[in-house]
Amino acid sequence: MNEQKIELDSFDFAILRILQKDNTLPHRVIAEEVNLSAPSVQRRIKRLNETGIIESNVSIISGEQIGYALTVIVTVELSNDAIELMDHAREAFLKAPEVQQCYFVSGQIDIVLVIVVQSMSEFSELTRQLFFKNKNVKKFNTYVCMSKVKAGAELPI
Repeated sequence: MNEQKIELDSFDFAILRILQKDNTLPHRVIAEEVNLSAPSVQRRIKRLNETGIIESNVSIISGEQIGYALTVIVTVELSNDAIELMDHAREAFLKAPEVQQCYFVSGQIDIVLVIVVQSMSEFSELTRQLFFKNKNVKKFNTYVCMSKVKAGAELPI
């Protein structure tokens, strides 16, 4: 991906709105919806991918349907904010497939994680690996989600 800055027009935004809801639609269907030709839509989508505006084309899978019954939000406070120690934490979170989202934030805490696991025993083992074995983790708090009200990746375009 090039990730260069490009100017977007109303057609690009219309295409992005459609793709956020269903990126499997044929180009001809999108073209009809936005009043462009299918080749034009295809070129625009290619450009949106190449420039990094479209970061990824994925299917969103129901974790609950495949056994990931628990979503846990974890806030982490680090002992030291030295860049190499923060990079070490970042790498550990990137490597853990259970970590769905990771944010370095400002304020009293340093990191917010969204984690999915199949059971509390799996989460307990994960805390040993990610937090207790990491000498730079000062403390962490966990919040087990009781129900999912809204979760998505759609931007308000």
